[in-house]
Amino acid sequence: MKIILDDFQKQSIKEEEKQKKFDAIILGGGPAGLTAGIYARRFGLSTLLIEKLGIGGQASVTDIIENYPGFPQGISGEELTKKFEEQAERFGVEIIFDEIKEIKLTHPIKLVSEDNEFEAEGLIIATGADPKKLGVPGEKELTGKGVSYCAVCDAFLFKDKNVLVVGGGDSAITEALYLTKFAKKVYVIHRRDKLRAAKYLQDRAFENEKIEFIWSSLVKEIKGEKRVEGVTIYDKVKDTTWELEIDGVFIYIGLTPNTDLFKGKIELDKNGFIITDEEMRTNVKFVYAAGDVRRKSLRQVITASADGAIAANSLFNDLEG
Repeated sequence: MKIILDDFQKQSIKEEEKQKKFDAIILGGGPAGLTAGIYARRFGLSTLLIEKLGIGGQASVTDIIENYPGFPQGISGEELTKKFEEQAERFGVEIIFDEIKEIKLTHPIKLVSEDNEFEAEGLIIATGADPKKLGVPGEKELTGKGVSYCAVCDAFLFKDKNVLVVGGGDSAITEALYLTKFAKKVYVIHRRDKLRAAKYLQDRAFENEKIEFIWSSLVKEIKGEKRVEGVTIYDKVKDTTWELEIDGVFIYIGLTPNTDLFKGKIELDKNGFIITDEEMRTNVKFVYAAGDVRRKSLRQVITASADGAIAANSLFNDLEG
């Protein structure tokens, strides 16, 4: 039998679909958010994960992850985060793509997007962080035209060309090594006279004939009309500037947390990262943070996953207690 609904009934159903209630809502679909979802469902909590762009976060665009236990030969970031997603879905985590525009952290917590309203007993923030910008002339204008923040995404565009990597941490050196598979020459510029990256990464980089280091120096300008053609470099030791012809610039100088939605609502540190205790609790009851978005000393897939598990456990215990 076919059921015919009048306009009022249709509108009522539409409004009901717009507002959904969950025990736990997780913002962010990276390793922290996906692990939080897995654990929340194992605790029996109705769980919604909301992701704005794509599942996997920064980890999904990492060429090879060699330090996640259980994969002795390493695994691509895309493959690893896909396994995370499949496991979360198997446990019954509801995953949707939406962008939250407004949030009210009074209990119950309310989240509003352009088309939906959600309500949660508890919120886990796992929105991650984005690469920092140099803020030099030419960077903004040439982004996507030779300036990149993702070697895995763009390395193939620079086959047999010369590129510059800015930074000296794990990410910078990992991506420099990856770029050697494509580029003819990879310069690494660092503001200090030594790297911050893990020793095994440093050893591999120093042994790679395609990599050349530019020490104690800064990029002052990225040059080019339609594409990157070169950079102006300032040598801090010699107090001089010089020009380097280059086809691409890859920037890895740190992260900016995605916390604009929470400014003035929860406690952040001076860099905008969320402050939590060891149990991932923020200063607002039933609100937790996990992964790169929170203040912490080590940002890796394994620590993000651990954060997510702890946050879900804390939420469950707080709801029970």
